[in-house]
Amino acid sequence: MAGQGDRARGAAWQLLRAVLEDRQLLAEMEGEFGPLADLTPAERARAARLARMTLRHIDRADAVLKPHLRKAPPPPVRALLRLATVEMLQEAAAAHGAVNAAVALARADRRTGAMAGLVNAVLRKVAETPPAAWDALPPQRLPGWLRGRLDSAWGRAAVTGVEAAHAAGAPLDLTPRDGDADALADMVGGVALPTGSVRLHGAAQVSALPGYAEGAWWVQDAAAALPARLLAAKPGERVADLCAAPGGKTMQLAATGAQVTALDISEQRMARVEENLARTDLSADLVVADALTWAPPQPLDAILLDAPCSATGTIRRHPDLPFAKDGASIKPLFALQAQLLDRALDLLAPGGRLVFCTCSLLPEEGEKQVAAALDRHPGLSVRPADLPGIAPDWRDDLGGLRLRPDFWPDRGGMDGFYMACLVKSG
Repeated sequence: MAGQGDRARGAAWQLLRAVLEDRQLLAEMEGEFGPLADLTPAERARAARLARMTLRHIDRADAVLKPHLRKAPPPPVRALLRLATVEMLQEAAAAHGAVNAAVALARADRRTGAMAGLVNAVLRKVAETPPAAWDALPPQRLPGWLRGRLDSAWGRAAVTGVEAAHAAGAPLDLTPRDGDADALADMVGGVALPTGSVRLHGAAQVSALPGYAEGAWWVQDAAAALPARLLAAKPGERVADLCAAPGGKTMQLAATGAQVTALDISEQRMARVEENLARTDLSADLVVADALTWAPPQPLDAILLDAPCSATGTIRRHPDLPFAKDGASIKPLFALQAQLLDRALDLLAPGGRLVFCTCSLLPEEGEKQVAAALDRHPGLSVRPADLPGIAPDWRDDLGGLRLRPDFWPDRGGMDGFYMACLVKSG
């Protein structure tokens, strides 16, 4: 029977092959029926970490492997070589263990068994790579369709900074239920961020952290916590969180004392919102419906629309996205975002406000959506973003916020987001 390490490596290999060969998303494979289903929680965590780590450093792995390969091996073998290379050079795993495990995996699969000798020979040479040579390699490049757009929008230096942030990965951020970031930082051993979140560096088992069982906080990237703060819901206001799952923003809104309706088109995803509300002892009306057709019983005072998007702002957390998506696959989202934005404005009472946001790096899903909405709706205006901890250069000319992974490099970065608070004419 394979050891725990080999089982985790084998599952990581399966995950990599599914992403690179079949363009599947890791999130779609980490459920009860995916490659991780038969693993222990520790094995599952290790397999997912190895797969994500490899995807973050594929370019670097390929640069190390290239001198030792006369021609490109078949995709399954190439994925295995990349996995073992990253494990040895990025994670500093013992070379003999990583090499032996990779050879055993190759032999056990009929499609790769004949190349087990190649795997052994190549990885033994890779193991001799000096750490300094690995560290000197540039970070993973964004795919061309995305890199070109971002280069045009912000320039090459910004793109390079974003790529470095992606390679570094993401720390764990928490949102305090009571808004007291300093107290929560003391409780969990983290650092209070200027915007009101708490950041932990290093590995942590979320459910074992102080305050988890009591619902004193929830996991939420510092950037993702800003749209609800920008909406600034007040006690008693009628507020809707459209596209609400997994519920971080819903909990923020509910904690203000507003009358919150959380809506999502997915019943399965809405179940997660219900679980999160129960753990934090917060309440909201939950509705499973399509935001394009749903209507509240009366006009709303405020709406938070976190619209479906390319999710390109979350690549540092989800390094599979550049391999599973392309420019063509995300274009239909642009039209959907405009439709949702128009529909949400129809649901607002006169003088009501709408925060439109996307976890995207693309101007087409942020700045351009808001500019087009202002053109379509006479009387619509942007309330300038004024929140604690906001740097002046995060604001754009429209009054919204453009956040990027390369911001806060000394603190560990943040997810890419765009958000703007739109006010309907009275």
